[in-house]
Amino acid sequence: MPLDFAVILLFFATVVPWLGRRRMRLLLRAAKTEKRQRLALYASTFVFQWLAVAVIYWRTRAHGVSRAALALAAPSPALIAVISVVLCGFVFANQFFSLRRLAARPQDIKGSIAELAQKIFPQDNSERAAFLVLAATVAICEEFIYRGFAQYAFQSWLRESVVAGVLASAILFAVAHLYQGSRGLASTFVVGLVFAGLRAWAGSLFPEVLAHFLADSVAGVFAPAAINRALQSQNSAAGFHAVLR
Repeated sequence: MPLDFAVILLFFATVVPWLGRRRMRLLLRAAKTEKRQRLALYASTFVFQWLAVAVIYWRTRAHGVSRAALALAAPSPALIAVISVVLCGFVFANQFFSLRRLAARPQDIKGSIAELAQKIFPQDNSERAAFLVLAATVAICEEFIYRGFAQYAFQSWLRESVVAGVLASAILFAVAHLYQGSRGLASTFVVGLVFAGLRAWAGSLFPEVLAHFLADSVAGVFAPAAINRALQSQNSAAGFHAVLR
């Protein structure tokens, strides 16, 4: 593996998780976040991710890595279209039923991830527009970084083993989300496995980018209202029980 590839992968395996955990701690310490803080968070993430993609693309092109090797081509448009529809349908259904379950079981709103969601998710239309731009950025950039570059780099290094490339990229993707705790680590690992497997099968990042964008945008646009309703329901129930006592 070229030295610069190894340095990039090491950066995403160590520095990125550390930065994520540090940012999470700072957000959790704050009583609340203001609009300017949320927009600044979106902007900094936007800049960081596109800068990372630019560096990675520059180094892969310097080593003569083709666009097809990075899954930036469309070898079978019909297969890619089918995978996109099925994957997006599954992701949308999962998000839809997760939000419904949240409404039905407000007691599940607990822990640092719920608190973090309240502080980073958009609160008005202008923030939602900015968040959708961010969601598109994250979908494109993370899929290129983890399923495009990292999967290619690991597979090439590990004797062209597709399975090893899929597994290694999924682990790296999960490690980058350590700030979500053990449950988030497990879920992102599973998502990473599925997305990496589909990338290996279809040779394209397009279905994964669409599904990634759909998952993040649905969560960002609809989860805040669902969380607020669940918290109000919890507070109402607590007040009712207090009266009964």
